[in-house]
Amino acid sequence: MNLLKALATVSSMTLLSRVLGFARDAIIARVFGAGMATDAFFVAFKLPNMLRRIFSEGAFSQAFVPVLGEYRHGRSEAETRDFIARVTGTLGLVLTLLTVLGMLAAPAIVWISAPGFYRTPGKFLLTTDLLRVTFPYIAFISLASLAGSVLNCWNRFSVPAFTPTILNLAFIVFALFFVHAFHPPVMALAWAVCAGGALQLLFQLPFLYRMRLLPRPRPAFSDPAVRRVIRQMGPAIFGVSIAQVSLLINSTFASFLPQGSVSWMYYADRLMEFPTGVLGVALGTILLPSLSRHAAHAAHAEFSALLDWGIRLSLLLAVPATVGLGLLARPLIATLFMYGRFGEHDVLMTQRALVAYAIGLLGLILVKVLAPGFYARQNIRTPVRIALFTLAATQAMNLLFVFPLQHAGLALSIGLGSCLNAGLLLYMLRRHGIYRPQPGWRAFLLRLALAVAAMALTLAAAQAGFAPDWHARATSRVLALSGLIGAGVISYFAALYLLGFRPRHFARREA
Repeated sequence: MNLLKALATVSSMTLLSRVLGFARDAIIARVFGAGMATDAFFVAFKLPNMLRRIFSEGAFSQAFVPVLGEYRHGRSEAETRDFIARVTGTLGLVLTLLTVLGMLAAPAIVWISAPGFYRTPGKFLLTTDLLRVTFPYIAFISLASLAGSVLNCWNRFSVPAFTPTILNLAFIVFALFFVHAFHPPVMALAWAVCAGGALQLLFQLPFLYRMRLLPRPRPAFSDPAVRRVIRQMGPAIFGVSIAQVSLLINSTFASFLPQGSVSWMYYADRLMEFPTGVLGVALGTILLPSLSRHAAHAAHAEFSALLDWGIRLSLLLAVPATVGLGLLARPLIATLFMYGRFGEHDVLMTQRALVAYAIGLLGLILVKVLAPGFYARQNIRTPVRIALFTLAATQAMNLLFVFPLQHAGLALSIGLGSCLNAGLLLYMLRRHGIYRPQPGWRAFLLRLALAVAAMALTLAAAQAGFAPDWHARATSRVLALSGLIGAGVISYFAALYLLGFRPRHFARREA
């Protein structure tokens, strides 16, 4: 398997999902606007979506994939299928009980998550009804994550990578074509969530069946391997939850700042999701199965070399993305968001937040590469301890930066916290001898710096020389922004080529 090709596949699918996400948000805003119905839906979708991020997107794969890799490379095919059957049955039973309890407790959940809705009976009841429809999404998406983890372990990256786009497609289809079939109309969005989750699971099953990896599920809480996965999930869930706690605390800080601060940070964060998802999440996805295989075989040299490849590729792609976001912050924001009531002041404030966030982009991406170095060795406690320390340091920086820099200070704290997290992960990997840098780092960093400098000079000269009108029609803005991005990309990769970089230097094959 060519890891560089796998990365390109996963990245392109993630990019497609992100683009569809923007289209989804625009369609929902156009069809439903903003009011009581959309408030009710976003609250009803908030809890299932948060649990998805905590459970299915992070904690489960971190706990399950290393053990599955151990079975795949150290046990028979029958034993591996049996392990998958036991984990699936156990997880399925737990998720079924959780879903039933969540649907029964929907009024209490809405009262806790949005107590102000209780003063408007119609709004409270609508949110409760919507939550009951969306809650099964947790079970569907968690089982879909299990299916995706199995496919990733067998290097079938394209199917799980495409799967998230199905939810966005479900939103778009239901919002455009099925609104009038529901009463109230916003119920179409709740059913889109439920249907999207089910389709994400069903989409992957035929591929598992053809690989003979779709055994009949059966619960086995007493099985040692299943219990090991459950024990690993505890600290993994806690570790993934830390990021959500950090975002919640930052929202609390932002609520005391001038009006618009929360929105400016939200729009900046939406732009940050593109490189973090396309680069960071994609790299982490393809690295974990291969690292788990090397850990299972005690192949320490290969393990370290693969980490080194991931770090170099992260720098090669994340450093220019960081500089590009900083230099193109205003054109990006003006092109995507400066319409209607989103004015020049909003662009300026969002630009400040985006530049501050961008400082931590490299850290965000490196965390996705370095943390699997621990997960693959079934060591989840070390990344969790580092995440806890990072959370405390981030909140201390919030207090330090929020008053002089306002909302940009909060974004800067998150960015610096990500860099601290990545630095500590790298330090611990080096300290324990897990990662040993390969030769050639000094020359690599020098050539990378020269290529980034060439790109930065090109972007600065293009903006100064052409000075596009970012108040012009949307088509003109898009063309101008595309030209700037194209100039930056061409100048960077041309400089890399002249400095001796070739794609074959980063090609890496894994079994």
